[in-house]
Amino acid sequence: MSEQDPCSGSGSRRRCAVVGLGARARLFTEALAGPHADRIDLVGFCDVNAHRVAVHNGWIADDHPGREPVPAYAAEDFDLMLRRERVDLVVVCSVDRTHDDYIVRALEAGCDVVTEKPMTTDADRARRILQARRRSGREVRVAFNYRYNPVHSAVRELIAAGEIGEVGSVHFEWLLDLRHGADYFRRWHRNKADSGGLMVHKSTHHFDLVNWWLNTEPRTVFAQGGLFFYGDEAGRRRGLARPYARAHGSPAAQGDPFAVHLADSAVLSALYLDAEAEDGYHRDQNVFGPGVTIEDDMAVLVRYASGASLTYHLTAYAPWEGYRVAFNGSEGRLELLVEESTWVRPGAEAEEAGPVLHGSTAGDEAGRTELLLRRFWEPAREVTVASGEGGHGGGDVRMLEDLFGPRTDADPLGRAADAVDGAKSLVTGLAANESFETGLPVRTRDLLDV
Repeated sequence: MSEQDPCSGSGSRRRCAVVGLGARARLFTEALAGPHADRIDLVGFCDVNAHRVAVHNGWIADDHPGREPVPAYAAEDFDLMLRRERVDLVVVCSVDRTHDDYIVRALEAGCDVVTEKPMTTDADRARRILQARRRSGREVRVAFNYRYNPVHSAVRELIAAGEIGEVGSVHFEWLLDLRHGADYFRRWHRNKADSGGLMVHKSTHHFDLVNWWLNTEPRTVFAQGGLFFYGDEAGRRRGLARPYARAHGSPAAQGDPFAVHLADSAVLSALYLDAEAEDGYHRDQNVFGPGVTIEDDMAVLVRYASGASLTYHLTAYAPWEGYRVAFNGSEGRLELLVEESTWVRPGAEAEEAGPVLHGSTAGDEAGRTELLLRRFWEPAREVTVASGEGGHGGGDVRMLEDLFGPRTDADPLGRAADAVDGAKSLVTGLAANESFETGLPVRTRDLLDV
């Protein structure tokens, strides 16, 4: 096949490339080089930083001795990679604001796409993806691994079975602990132009869950939020600020429980500290330094097409990590509590492998999960759900099998999320961001009609 031909695979095996080789790509590169290598050929790595590509190839070589390195391409050679390697499936794990560019170029080249969440960061980019998907006829899948968590599947089954009747309201509180929450304020995510803020980057997971659980979509959003705990002004006011821009090499960062020390982590050193010479990206910025443009405390009120309402709160500076969600129905109430960590030690490092470890805990910090069904006129009944191995209660493994395993029509819970699902989860966060600015309710269709 010449380099001018559109990308297309041959035979029954798929030819896959990954663009964006930071920490969260490892979930996919390990799956494609390991459990799913019998069906998919991993034929291309693409990133702005050649060192990070080499790190992923090194990990694969360690796990699979004798395997040839995955061909490496610079970001500007993305289209060349698609043609030369005859790619038919692209996994997008790059910085959020770049997702739409890679997704659209892959679709127009005839490839299907799997993208990390959020699908993109604003309404114009979302429209661009949806239009390209329609024009190309190709598939876009959004990696909403929370849909595959067994306890979340149980919630959907109970609601769909009518166990609490018609759902009138949902109360949803999500807490990020001081280890996980602070990490968003050390990295590129602290810049709203790159990530869309936590309403988009993080809460898209949660808004998607509500859409999926209730089988509905948002119509009106009102929200309030601000930067309460992190950032330079709050740090000075509470005496938490220290005089350093980034932790590495700074005496002022020693003993700071909010600092992450890249040199103490083999994974973070390899992916970021050792890669700085190429792009200058600092993974360990001061969470109480200047330049933070995202919020850390957000309250959202949503009205859905079904008539149900949602009250949602995200806190990024909590002493423990997890979430509480309750559904009030015409025949009872369903309550879910998930403690992902009960507390964190001072100075605890950021998660070394991104999504691989999200939702997992160990040792003294490990939490619990409780699902209670409270039907009218009956005592509460605990619903027991078996958790699987791996991140998100086994959800990561199930999602990867759905994305890369043999195709079947057996998806009674509708867990597979496409570009429309990605847009419907995104629009709640986008409307919340606009409501933060205007102080007014926002109709989602005025932003993105999906």
